[in-house]
Amino acid sequence: MKVTKIQESNPLLNIIISIPAYNEEATIGQVIQDIKNTLKLTDYNYKILVLNDGSTDNTAEISKKNGAIVISNKRNLGLAETFKREMQEFLTLKADIIVHTDADGQYPSHYIPELIKKIEEGNDLVLGSRFGKGKYEGSILKKLGNITFAKVFSNLLKTNITDTTTGFRAFTKEVAQLPLINNFTYTQEQLIRAGKAKMHIAEIPITTQETPRPSRLFKNPFDYAIKAWINIFRIYRDFEPLKFFGRIGALFLGVGFLLGIWILYLWLTTGSVGALPRVILSMLLITTGIQIMLFGFLADMNKK
Repeated sequence: MKVTKIQESNPLLNIIISIPAYNEEATIGQVIQDIKNTLKLTDYNYKILVLNDGSTDNTAEISKKNGAIVISNKRNLGLAETFKREMQEFLTLKADIIVHTDADGQYPSHYIPELIKKIEEGNDLVLGSRFGKGKYEGSILKKLGNITFAKVFSNLLKTNITDTTTGFRAFTKEVAQLPLINNFTYTQEQLIRAGKAKMHIAEIPITTQETPRPSRLFKNPFDYAIKAWINIFRIYRDFEPLKFFGRIGALFLGVGFLLGIWILYLWLTTGSVGALPRVILSMLLITTGIQIMLFGFLADMNKK
């Protein structure tokens, strides 16, 4: 896709293009050159930062040769921890806008000016949605997981989100300052933190390119599905603890109450409540439900 000169690009903005990389010597050089070829058609003032996550190949050397700033972890820390270090580097470099992309070439660089422009229009976090044009390929389980995530986030954030796990995104320095605690992945947590902070979130539709290697984040589709559902529950728990614990507590309370009604019916019609364990079970379910709902109130009072 040919990119034409963008006349309205702001040369006063300090933009950092960030690329986390672990053993990506086969693709990192081309990714950097593609970014340069795209951004030379704009007036943006930018730097390319490669966060080398303990690579054992020539990733760092190739990145430097192609003109990138290289920061290296002494050992492989994983995507989430590397992303946290990226945030620290952005603040050190005094970035106004950060664009985050991958080292394997999955995300075409010609979308970068569009991401930046959406930030200039007043958005705080802009996602490159692989589902926006309906051409994202993947396993059925992975697609279902992403669709479920999208519905969960759209409901929580009151914003139409179609791709919550994309690593291709642009955001402001204020978003970079949001705390991150997840040691598995940053994508959903950054999104939920921005939503809780009432920041403006938007998307642009993108198409992706085939990559020479499979994902390193998930061992297989089943592994992805399990971790996806765990994260969904964590998101609900942290974002709306009162609703999360309230619904679980209401379930226990409801079952205990219905069992109590049945016991009361037996007593009124037969003069007997039946076996003692069912009475104890009813009381236990009601008590447990009330306690879980109280946990929800406490968590809601202390949520940050």
